[in-house]
Amino acid sequence: MKNEAQLDDKQQSIVVIAAFTANGDLEKLKPALGEGLDAGLTINEIKEILVQLYAYAGFPRSLNGIATFMAVLDERKARGITDNEGREASHLPSDLNRDAYGARVRADLAGQKEIPQPAAWQKFSPLADDFLKQHLFADIFARDVLTHQQRELATIAALANMKGTAGQLVFHLNAAMNTGLTEAEMRNFITVLHDKVDETSAKNAEAVLVEVLKKRTK
Repeated sequence: MKNEAQLDDKQQSIVVIAAFTANGDLEKLKPALGEGLDAGLTINEIKEILVQLYAYAGFPRSLNGIATFMAVLDERKARGITDNEGREASHLPSDLNRDAYGARVRADLAGQKEIPQPAAWQKFSPLADDFLKQHLFADIFARDVLTHQQRELATIAALANMKGTAGQLVFHLNAAMNTGLTEAEMRNFITVLHDKVDETSAKNAEAVLVEVLKKRTK
């Protein structure tokens, strides 16, 4: 039975895989990938995490993660381990309005019932806003291999283990909780970062989380 105050084994593996993919530490990513498979993540779920992270950490880190995962799978196959491929993503409607869909997903993650008016940065660079809505929050988030909660867990782990992303971490910590993760689970997220990833990253993420929680309780 799952401890409601803690992330389960699969969730913890998502955190560790995303964190080491984001900072490019392939030596630590390699065992984390194997542990993720052992924890019950499917091959397609892990591939989905690695692909999504290109939107946050860039294609080089994402592709390096994919290459590392391929090597892990080859090694496990040579040892006679058969890993679960998992389900493929469902097909999306050909007439999907990606702009509207992405705007709605982003608003839902932000806990907003109505789509807000464009912020200053969106007016300054509407192209960046279009890419976020149509690609990240539509093309990627619409793929149902992972839930939005799992995607947000991967995102906050990646942002927490990167430098200069505290502002984005504020949004996504809130988003993670808006998908249903509890305060206790978020505190456990910090513990997982501390114990399995990096103490400094955990300390920095904890400081951001404290401020996020203060504002959510007002």
